[in-house]
Amino acid sequence: MMQIEQRILIVGTLSERVSRLCCIFEFLGEQCDIVTPEALLSLVEESRYRAIVIVADNLAVESIKNIATIAPWQPILLLGAAGVETSNILGLIEEPINYPQLTELLHFCQVFGRAKKEQVPTSGNQTKLFRSLVGRSEGIANVRHLINQVASSDATVLVLGQSGTGKEVVARNIHYMSERRDGPFIPVNCGAIPPELLESELFGHEKGSFTGAISSRKGRFELAEGGTLFLDEIGDMPLQMQVKLLRVLQERVFERVGGSKTIQTDVRIVAATHRDLESMITKNDFREDLYYRLNVFPIEMPALAERSEDVPLLLQELVSRVFNEGRGKVRFTQRAIESLKEHAWSGNVRELSNLVERLTILYPGGLVDVNDLPQKYRHIDVPEYCVEISEEQQERDALASIFNDDEPIDLPETRFPTELPPEGVNLKDLLAELEIDMIRQALELQDNVVARAAEMLGIRRTTLVEKMRKYGMSKE
Repeated sequence: MMQIEQRILIVGTLSERVSRLCCIFEFLGEQCDIVTPEALLSLVEESRYRAIVIVADNLAVESIKNIATIAPWQPILLLGAAGVETSNILGLIEEPINYPQLTELLHFCQVFGRAKKEQVPTSGNQTKLFRSLVGRSEGIANVRHLINQVASSDATVLVLGQSGTGKEVVARNIHYMSERRDGPFIPVNCGAIPPELLESELFGHEKGSFTGAISSRKGRFELAEGGTLFLDEIGDMPLQMQVKLLRVLQERVFERVGGSKTIQTDVRIVAATHRDLESMITKNDFREDLYYRLNVFPIEMPALAERSEDVPLLLQELVSRVFNEGRGKVRFTQRAIESLKEHAWSGNVRELSNLVERLTILYPGGLVDVNDLPQKYRHIDVPEYCVEISEEQQERDALASIFNDDEPIDLPETRFPTELPPEGVNLKDLLAELEIDMIRQALELQDNVVARAAEMLGIRRTTLVEKMRKYGMSKE
């Protein structure tokens, strides 16, 4: 079986030009080997590479074509040799070399490689939530500045912002930059705990204080002693609990549920919410006195859509975290990055993190272009790169799919015999007739909408249009 190599072979004699090209590829995260044309011939017989780059300093056109002919499955790029055309020579690297052009050509190589071999399934390990503040925008720079200012004090902090912007990230940074860093960081999601259990969760309970309380239990305030208590989604806290929390913030004491002993607490409070607390106050859904106790030092996290210039750095950080988990490294073309910068990001950084995780599973070690992104993230119109496959190859693939399919194809007995008759058949005509019949049925079932018919047949719309043109068929 042919070995798959995630390397790029640079074909040419060692020179300053070749060394410079190798350095550029390595800067992009690629692994490169420099080989001579003679050594290449033995390598391509045993392995398939991400790309072969031929530096045509001293190579004749015929030699280049010979290399391309020996390995028709291998994507090839040229440097310094225009006008050479074969199906697997995908493009010319122009000098001076630039990032957008080079990543686009590497993406072509990736698409070509996927068309020539079966995809290998990848593991489904989950990416951890993004935990760092990354970006150069004014909004995120201001957040970092505010964290630096407040971290050394014990002031109560209220973090505001949409869901998924990283409010817990801010809380953790405040904790780890404070003098309480050696103490515990205890997060509590006030909206995820039933109201009748929230008091016990925060303050603990004594044995027998309610049904099911078979032993005494510490609450989150006691567990966070000497550290930081992060009250997430504070806007979802019931009014009766808001009163009890206000007392703790004012007097720094509390009692367990069912207990009478007063417990002193030394805990820093960082609260967060995506709600508009001031409007909740006017509707009597949130206590005004608690709001002012919490809102000592507000920090507002900007939405990702408001800092689109940070998307490239966020992508780099998230990709690095996936790579450090041992799951490969997905990369993005400049066009894909520009498209992602145009997205509205209703889920903010959490949505971006999920997207990176999904693309890492789909394209492990690959290069993602605009058309590799899910449809809703494509905000730049880029023609889809398609690998040209000969008609003979298509017919061989059609035959292979028929005979390799586990489920037998149910063909109309009167037109498509399931047994070979003594006089034989014209297989090409039979397959063409079958193809025409399936296309006609798909068009009829989809009200002559070509795009939907193509989806039903499992082929591209452009492929279906070409087949219809080939057989002289129209939508009517």
